[in-house]
Amino acid sequence: MIASPVAMRPSLVWLLLLALTAYGAGIFGTFFLDDYAIFSDPVLTSASGWWEVWRLEQTRPLTYFTFWLNYQTGGKNPIGYHALNVGLHLVAVWLAFNVLRRILPESIAWIAVAIFAAHPLQSEAVNYIFARSNLLMSVFSLFALNDWLKERRWRAVLWFGIALLAKEEAVGIPIFLLLLEISRSRLRSAWKQVAVMFIIAVIIGARVVVATATTPGSGAGAQAGFSSTQYFWTQGLVIWRYFFMAVIPVWPYRIDSPIVSGMYWWAWVGLVACAAISAMRYKDHQVGFWIFGSLVLLLPSSSIFPAADLAADRRMYLPMLPLAVAIALWVPRIGYVIPALAILSMIRTYDWLDAERFWRKQALRGSVRSQVQLARIVDPKEALRILETEKLHRPQEYLIASELGRLYLADGEREKALAEFGRALSINPDSPQALSNRGVALLMLKQTDAGRADFERALRIDPCTFEARLNATRMGLPLNAGSQCRYSEDQRKALFGK
Repeated sequence: MIASPVAMRPSLVWLLLLALTAYGAGIFGTFFLDDYAIFSDPVLTSASGWWEVWRLEQTRPLTYFTFWLNYQTGGKNPIGYHALNVGLHLVAVWLAFNVLRRILPESIAWIAVAIFAAHPLQSEAVNYIFARSNLLMSVFSLFALNDWLKERRWRAVLWFGIALLAKEEAVGIPIFLLLLEISRSRLRSAWKQVAVMFIIAVIIGARVVVATATTPGSGAGAQAGFSSTQYFWTQGLVIWRYFFMAVIPVWPYRIDSPIVSGMYWWAWVGLVACAAISAMRYKDHQVGFWIFGSLVLLLPSSSIFPAADLAADRRMYLPMLPLAVAIALWVPRIGYVIPALAILSMIRTYDWLDAERFWRKQALRGSVRSQVQLARIVDPKEALRILETEKLHRPQEYLIASELGRLYLADGEREKALAEFGRALSINPDSPQALSNRGVALLMLKQTDAGRADFERALRIDPCTFEARLNATRMGLPLNAGSQCRYSEDQRKALFGK
């Protein structure tokens, strides 16, 4: 039964204050990981025209357009970037409440949205600038759901199309709407709009697949480092991990998942059984319906299309909403722990405010990337100690060898640098970056011919490797390609003098 859409301004204000309490401090955060890619992308840092963003950013043009706006208005000041992320979270909370109070009792809707607003599982999506695609996709998906419930279905189709431009994982929305209309016995009146949504999803989905396959360093599809089969069998366990962290949020946050690729068939058997039980009990918006809905929204990112990260908390941002409803229905007194959820989110947000504090905590949990990131922001002596210790424990890690080589090169220890770059290449023979680094070390050791050969080989593997192209240009090598590469303005000046 549809609940009365009576305005609940005090309740909404409390929800927004709760979200601000949990994540408002994130406005004063810094940049992390892929955030820095914004400043090396000439399209995003160009003031020549916003239309270039829509024309050249092939995968998520709406998300990249917001990065372009941030750069044009605030440059490299992180406050504007984080403020927009927090603002999008507040909009999502507002829309989620508008949606749920139309189909649920008001008390259940409020508790579910409070969980969605304050849950620490949302911390990565809100605090990590480059995760904005999840926020934007969720906001426009919720706009679509809101208009759908108001019987403005064609406008909902428009919002859905915009959500896909933010992130392709919105493809689960028409399936969720299909389930919703089946549960309300109203599918016959809605099939046209759902069909159009499916067509739009197929078109944009195909575009994304092509773009990720042809964009160097996309980290998805064929460039993810996993086959579709490997990714699929691993995702069963990943999904269980997401659900476990949703129910027991005190689990320590890890930016790198501890799960490794494997044949976790038993996890999928459990999920199928759970989905089957949920599907049989989807009537009247009971717990089963909402668990099944959460799975539907999660599967686009956790099924057959591989990504470089096997697991990432940010993918749970929108699926967390139906799961929060299931929790609210399942545990009626869950409202008493919502302040604790907000406190946990405040603690996680506090870690995101300072890069060194963040990476020191992550390094304690043992991931290679965390050790390398920490080494890049501490003083060189501590960095060498960290990486040499990691080398003893993980002698076959390419990132450790490559970063050690870089540190030794900066410290003037050329022979040690050459040895580490050689070790990196023995682990990953086709790395253009390692070849370029070794070429620099060889030049410093006066081994010019060997250095030139490394630069040439690096450019054969990836013609756009900046360091290799810069050094090859300085050596006077004839290079015809390169003008089509997407270098930053500073890189282009260094290469072409303009």
